[in-house]
Amino acid sequence: MPEDAAAVVSPVRVRYAETDQMGVVYHANYLVWMEIGRTDYCRACGAAYRELEAAGLRLVVAAAQVRYHAPARYDDDLCVVTRLVALRSRQVTFAYEIWRTADGTRLVTGETTHLPTDPHGRIIRLPPSVQAALASKLAPGHGGD
Repeated sequence: MPEDAAAVVSPVRVRYAETDQMGVVYHANYLVWMEIGRTDYCRACGAAYRELEAAGLRLVVAAAQVRYHAPARYDDDLCVVTRLVALRSRQVTFAYEIWRTADGTRLVTGETTHLPTDPHGRIIRLPPSVQAALASKLAPGHGGD
């Protein structure tokens, strides 16, 4: 499982309700776990999502891409590795890897792209303070504007 200074790692344990009758995780739950990773990433940068919303900023999902490599099963311990891979004034992209901790199997990779909006859904520029906070862990080789 790769770890670096640009990543935030979030532990997750698969709950029974997240699986089908065969004990395999339902595919949409990986997006929920990506949200956990994204929220933890923002918090680790000093930009807790609750505070962003209180300040009138929303990060709406504009695109999501998920690639399934292997299934997770009931009661697996997983880790969600989240990195910020693109930061622009009007767009933010996060990348994710979800791993099973017991055997180091990579289960899922994915990305989500977000647009900053005001509470009425109008696209706005990220405030400079939020850009600076998120950029503090920006993955090397990825830029912003």
